[in-house]
Amino acid sequence: MKIMLYSPVNTIWVLVGAALVFFMQAGFSLCEAGFTRAKNTGNILMKNLMDFCIGTPIFWLVGFGIMFGSGNGFFGAIDFFTKADYSAITPSGVPFYAFLIFQTVFCATSATIVSGAMAERTKFISYCLYSLMISLFVYPISGHWIWGGGWLAQAGFHDFAGSTAVHMVGGCAALIGAKILGPRIGKYTKEGKPRAIPGHSLTLGALGVFILWFCWFGFNGCSTVSMEGDAIVTAGSVFVTTNLATACATCATMLFTWIRYKKPDVSMTLNGSLAGLVAITAGCDVVSPVGAAVIGIVAGIAVVLVIEFVDKGLKIDDPVGAVGVHGACGLLGTLMTGIFALDGGLFYGGGFHMLGIQCLGVISVLAWVAITMTIIFVVLDKTIGLRVSEKEEILGLDATEHGLTSAYADFLPASPNMADYVDTENNKTTVVPVEEAIPVQVKSSAAQAASDIKLTKIEILTKQAKFEELKLAMNEIGVTGMTVTQVLGCGMQKGATEYYRGIPVEMQLLPKIQVEVVVAKVPVEKVIETAKKALYTGHIGDGKIFIYHVEDVIKVRTGETGVEALQDWE
Repeated sequence: MKIMLYSPVNTIWVLVGAALVFFMQAGFSLCEAGFTRAKNTGNILMKNLMDFCIGTPIFWLVGFGIMFGSGNGFFGAIDFFTKADYSAITPSGVPFYAFLIFQTVFCATSATIVSGAMAERTKFISYCLYSLMISLFVYPISGHWIWGGGWLAQAGFHDFAGSTAVHMVGGCAALIGAKILGPRIGKYTKEGKPRAIPGHSLTLGALGVFILWFCWFGFNGCSTVSMEGDAIVTAGSVFVTTNLATACATCATMLFTWIRYKKPDVSMTLNGSLAGLVAITAGCDVVSPVGAAVIGIVAGIAVVLVIEFVDKGLKIDDPVGAVGVHGACGLLGTLMTGIFALDGGLFYGGGFHMLGIQCLGVISVLAWVAITMTIIFVVLDKTIGLRVSEKEEILGLDATEHGLTSAYADFLPASPNMADYVDTENNKTTVVPVEEAIPVQVKSSAAQAASDIKLTKIEILTKQAKFEELKLAMNEIGVTGMTVTQVLGCGMQKGATEYYRGIPVEMQLLPKIQVEVVVAKVPVEKVIETAKKALYTGHIGDGKIFIYHVEDVIKVRTGETGVEALQDWE
């Protein structure tokens, strides 16, 4: 009887890492949702959910065997339901199933990278089939080369936690998919000039980045798959290099966009954080803190240039920058490992040997993914179709693909038909028919007949910050009734010039308030002068005042008309 000796600390370490990498799905979901439009949020969340839920059984059924089976240098083995003996590749002291779930979550991460690049115009069924195929054989085969004892591993290729194996694979697939899919409607002018399509929530995007940064400590740190012996020191070093590279990348992106766009770009800086995480993943165990910082800085600058090149040069619409973040920075991070590795790196006396192997690995994996994913996406496009119709894209995938009115339905203002859903049992109110209403005795001190008083509506559009000052000024002159609405708009100047990911926003709709008052006894000129005095700053955006003649006013409760309907007497 074979006795298996397991290490509790190693097993816990691997399982904690698996849980953290799984939670990266939440980070990717929020990032992608925040960087895209609200009408597609539900679709984004669904795709990220299904990446994991499709990838898990497929990787267990076939993918794991292809990746870690004892085949040859290019292909593992077809092992349905992972029933073979994997003791030779299972980390010391770690049960097989702990290692299986650890590798499963990495597979799901690679698949989900593509979601953002193909967002807002991809058929859900086609995306699900893509997710199945990349988890079935695309990721496992190249993964076998790198981590499963394949030919790249035998040659000395170093990719500790997946800059190439996970991120570049996903980034390359994203590039191919976005190219075949084509840009979103309105992304480019007839002349090919890119238009900015801002995401709907930087809050969600930022939260996603923070989640990913946190989970990356499991992605990289727990890839030691051990917390015994030298692995303890390595784990500490990995945490430091991962964090340092990310922080330096973020600073580099912020400063670079500040110089390039005249303002530090928020969304691009968030991409910079992810770029640093991706780039350091290959060599986080073999580079010094100085090397990690340099890798981060290079990645932070490169991600901006690549995203711009993909958008403006290649005319490929990548809403979240997945190609730049994962594809380009995964490639750069892998190559820079051959430069900055303390043992064998170019800058540490190792010559070009390690760098050459890193180049060979990157080129080989790129070729494999580019060929296979092109075939997959073309077949999907020519059969069931890859892209939704123009009408479906305009309406939004939440509504057309999933039947959602909105991913934020509970936060929308109640519409008039909400009265249909009132709980009449718990909200009983006696409603008196109009015909049976008790006539109201109107008390008026006006010497002039109500019918002779002119009614005027004054509509004021101005900055939200000016509302309190305007309200107080109106109250002082006797105007107490008003309707206030939050609106978006701009004047002929098309709003203040703003850049989104390096592209000027053609028309920036700015938040405003619309204040409506109807006056009779208060002179119109007095209202106008008071409003002008309260709102004036001398700068663009002070607002506009519109004046309309009001034919009549009717108070529904009493039936009063004209000036009397404006009074609140009882």
